[in-house]
Amino acid sequence: MSDKFNYAELGLKCGLEIHQQLDSKHKLFCKCPTKIRNIEEYNHEFFRYLRPTASEMGETDRAALEQSKLRRKYVYKAYDSTCLVENDDEPPTEVNREALEIALSIIKLMNMVPVDQVHMMRKIVVDGSNTSGFQRTAFLAKDGYLDTSVGPVGVGVLCLEEEACQKIEDKGDSIIYSLDRLGIPLVEIGTDPDIISPAHAKETAQQIGMLLRSTGKVKRGLGTIRQDVNISIAKGARVELKGVQALDMIETMVELEVERQVNLLAIRDELLERGASVCDTIFDVTELFKETQSKVIKKTIKKGKVYAILLRGFSGFVGREVQPGRRLGTEFSDRAKTSGVGGIFHTDELPNYGITEGEVQALRMEVGAGENDAVIMVADREERARGAMISVIIRAKEALEGVPEETRRALPDGNNSYLRPLPGAARMYPETDVPQVNISPEYFNAIEKPELLTERAKRFESEFGLHMELAGKIAYSTYLPLFEEIMQLLGANQTVNATLVVRTLTGTLPELKRDGVEIDRLEDGHFIDIFNFIAEGGVSKEAIDDLLRAIADEPALCAKDAASKMGLGSLDISEVERIVEAIIEERQDFVKEKGMAAVGPVMGIVMKEVRGKVDGKVLSEMLKQKINKYINI
Repeated sequence: MSDKFNYAELGLKCGLEIHQQLDSKHKLFCKCPTKIRNIEEYNHEFFRYLRPTASEMGETDRAALEQSKLRRKYVYKAYDSTCLVENDDEPPTEVNREALEIALSIIKLMNMVPVDQVHMMRKIVVDGSNTSGFQRTAFLAKDGYLDTSVGPVGVGVLCLEEEACQKIEDKGDSIIYSLDRLGIPLVEIGTDPDIISPAHAKETAQQIGMLLRSTGKVKRGLGTIRQDVNISIAKGARVELKGVQALDMIETMVELEVERQVNLLAIRDELLERGASVCDTIFDVTELFKETQSKVIKKTIKKGKVYAILLRGFSGFVGREVQPGRRLGTEFSDRAKTSGVGGIFHTDELPNYGITEGEVQALRMEVGAGENDAVIMVADREERARGAMISVIIRAKEALEGVPEETRRALPDGNNSYLRPLPGAARMYPETDVPQVNISPEYFNAIEKPELLTERAKRFESEFGLHMELAGKIAYSTYLPLFEEIMQLLGANQTVNATLVVRTLTGTLPELKRDGVEIDRLEDGHFIDIFNFIAEGGVSKEAIDDLLRAIADEPALCAKDAASKMGLGSLDISEVERIVEAIIEERQDFVKEKGMAAVGPVMGIVMKEVRGKVDGKVLSEMLKQKINKYINI
C-alpha cells in the first residue's frame, strides 16, 4: 500500500493491543475444557439483565453507562461442559497455573519486566459478553520492546485475562451468547505509541504474532487472535479501533482512520469559519408528517414520535464524506443508534425516502432553519427518538471541536463506526475472590524461553535437511507441534523423512480439502499412525493420499485397517518385478520406439497397478533398469 499522507507531518501516533487466546487444557478460573462447541450441542440456557456498578471511588464508567442505555435481555447457551463458575453462580477457583506460565514465557520473548505479585482485577463490561457483568484481568508485566525495521517499539503492558462469551445472534432487544468461549485464558499485549505508519503497524503486528506462535501454546484459527489499534494525529484525538480480525487490513484501517480525522478537522475549521452552532431544543414535528407517504415514518408514527433538531451553519456538511462511503451524517446516525433507533434523516439528503420537498420546507420552517442550516430528524418510539436526538446534539457539538475520543468498531471494508466512548479508570476494581500469586525471581527464571519460529526454521534446515521454503512453511504452520512429534518418533527412519512429512501436512492436506475431503476429522494420532505404518513397511509413501481420504471418511479406522479395506499393502519385490516386466512386454513397441523416454509414461501405468504398494523411488529405479535392459537386448 502506498502512503496517502505524510504521517510524520500529521504527527501520527499509533499503538496496538493484541488479544491472543492461550492453548491451555482448562479455562482460567475453572476446570472446564477450552474447546469451542457447536451451538447445536447446548443443553440448557438462562438469561440475565445487567447494569453498571460504581467503582470503589463511587464513579461509574462512561462506556458502561452508555452500554446500559438499552435495557437488553442477555440469553446464554450452556453445555454439558459448562460449570457454575461460567454461570456466575459460584466463585472462581485460583488462576490456572498452566496459562500463567504460558503468559510468563511470552513476557520473556518480549523482553518485559514481570510483576512481583499477580492481583486479579474486575473490568466492568455490561454488553452481556460476560455473565457476571465484568471481566477478570491481571497486569503481569511492563517495559518491554520489539525490534522492527524502523527501530524498537515499546511493549508497555501485558495482561492475563479471561475471554468473553461468543455472540451468536443480536435480536435488538435481546442478544444470544454461547458460554463455550467464556473463560478461555488470553493475553492482552499493548504496545507504546511508537508505530509511525500503516506499514509499520502491520509489521509490528506480524512480529508479535510470530513471537506468540513461537510458544507453541496459543490457539490458532479464526477469532483466536484479535487486534485493536489506537490511532491519533497531532490535532485529532485518540481513537481505539476494536476487532481488527485480518492482519492484512491493519494498513488500510490505520490509513482510513487518519483520513477520517483529517476530514473531521477540515470540517471543524469550515464550520467555525461559517459561525456554526448547535441548538439544544428538540422539536416535536410529528404533526407535520401525519399524511406522509414515507413508509418508514408512516410505520413508526402510529406508536411513536418524529423529533427534529436544528444545526445552524451545518448545511452541506452533514453530507460531507469523512471516509469512503461514510459521511458526517453517518457519524451522527451511529450515535443515534445507541438509543435503539434504526437511523436518522437529514436535510442534506432530503427529499428522499418518500419524504417530499413540501414536507422538507415545512420542516425547515417549523424549526426556523435558514439557508445554511441543517435539520436532523428521527422517527421512533418517544423514549428512543428523544434519546437519539440528545446523542446527535452531543456529536454535532463535538464536530465543532474536531475529533472526539471514541472506541470504534473496525468494519470489513477498512472503515470504522462508533461503538462507545473510551473507557476510563472507573471501570476497574479489585477482584477479591481470586488468591494472589507471587512471581519470585526463581519462579520466573525457571520458565523456559521459547525458541523463535525464525530460529526454528533455520534449525529444521540444518537438522532435517529441509529446503528453506519448506522449513519456513512448517515452522509457521498450525501443524508445527505435530511435525515435531512425528520427527521425534520417526526422525531416524529412512522411509519417513522430514520433507515427506512437511509436504503431507502443508501440501497434501490443502489439496484434499479443496477436493472436499473433511480433513478436520483427522486428528494428530491418525497422522502418527499412518507414518508409523509406512515406516514399518506396511505401505509405501504413495499410499498417504488414499489413507488420509479413507480415514477422514471413517475416523475409527487405523492405518492398517484402512489399507486392508482398500486393498493396499506392500508387495514382495519379486512380485513387483513380475508386474513391471509384464507391462513392458505389453508395450514393447512403444518402449523400443521411445527408449529411456518411455520411463515416465510406463511409470504412470505401473503406479496405477500397484496403487501405493511400492515406494516410488524404488519403482522408478527398477523401471529404468528393466527398460534399459530391454532396449539393449
